[in-house]
Amino acid sequence: MNGKAATRGEARTRLERGRTALGPALELVHTGRAPTRAVLTAELGVTRATAGAVAAELEALGLISVDARPSAAAGSQGRPSHRLSVAGSGPVALAAQVHADGFRAALVGLGGHIVATAPGCETIDADPAQVLGTVVEEGARLLRETGRRCVGAGLAVPSAVAEPEGTALNPLHLAWPAGAPVREIFADCVRRAGVVGPAFTGNDVNLAALAEHRHGAGRGARDLLCVATGHRGVGGALVLDGRLHTGSSGLALEVGHLTVHPEGRPCHCGSRGCLDVETDPLAFLTEVGVEPGPEGLLNQARTLLAEHYADPAVRVAAEALIDRLGLGLAGLVNIFNPDRIVLGGLHRALLEADPERLRAVVADRSLWGRSGGVPILACTLDHNSLVGAAELAWQPVLDDPLGALA
Repeated sequence: MNGKAATRGEARTRLERGRTALGPALELVHTGRAPTRAVLTAELGVTRATAGAVAAELEALGLISVDARPSAAAGSQGRPSHRLSVAGSGPVALAAQVHADGFRAALVGLGGHIVATAPGCETIDADPAQVLGTVVEEGARLLRETGRRCVGAGLAVPSAVAEPEGTALNPLHLAWPAGAPVREIFADCVRRAGVVGPAFTGNDVNLAALAEHRHGAGRGARDLLCVATGHRGVGGALVLDGRLHTGSSGLALEVGHLTVHPEGRPCHCGSRGCLDVETDPLAFLTEVGVEPGPEGLLNQARTLLAEHYADPAVRVAAEALIDRLGLGLAGLVNIFNPDRIVLGGLHRALLEADPERLRAVVADRSLWGRSGGVPILACTLDHNSLVGAAELAWQPVLDDPLGALA
């Protein structure tokens, strides 16, 4: 082989290697793990030239930005490197969330950045097609107003979502029929609204865990347990070895039906004293002796904790919920042995109100609590279920940027 042919062969090999690395490179920038081209080079295990070509290709696709001039990090002794970031005006995913107190639509860019949001109504219709049609129209309006390119759409619902059918098996707090084909309905609404890209659906706490693992309090954890109570009920999710664990058919980790108070309230599942009815906002308001108000259960419960914790009735109610939550978390620690726990919704507010009490209950009741000391942290992302819904839509782009955006 002559010199020119060898050079062309090497260039083709470098180009093919670079294209294979586009997805992994984009994910590294997307999750903040490659802030510079030097880090990208090291993480991908490629040459500097290949990493530069990969970064340039992603920039040409409008997905990332590469600083024109290399710069050194503060206090760094190493060679200056070009900084990488997600493109501020790049494509977005349409994200939608439905819960007991209303719905919200948003546009979410790479890096989990929320570009625009549109809060919806406070009353959820019993017909899922009516609700999803309205929330998708709100998202489509945001797309028209911003002029952003859309890569797809994701929906978060407060129900177990069976795979591969995409049916909501137990939307108890929405008055939707059990087994509603939410993914099919959502995809149809997305098409009718003229929104480009595939449509996905998932459980809201699963998606919150995915978002927190990639962009929030769970970043860097290998085995992450997320437990949260939003407007009604309690959900859980698990990230194992960096991947969301949903079980054989999408129904894993129904932690809301762990018994934590055997003589407690009747649960929708037929048991008594489950986390679902003992540690959610309605349970807290009931413990305090306050009637639900018009502002929504979660907002009302958070306000009570934040502004009236000195009130003995509020403090006693909070301690009761903390003890029950801690008992449930201890059981989950014994089963899954996570290296981090993140709490969302009202559980986040309970942790912030009395972190030492909750950590002590978990340590006292778990086998390895005393020696391991599993970190228990508050979720850090606003609207993490929305961000997680967007992650579903972004995943095809992360897997194959060229193919998805062609």
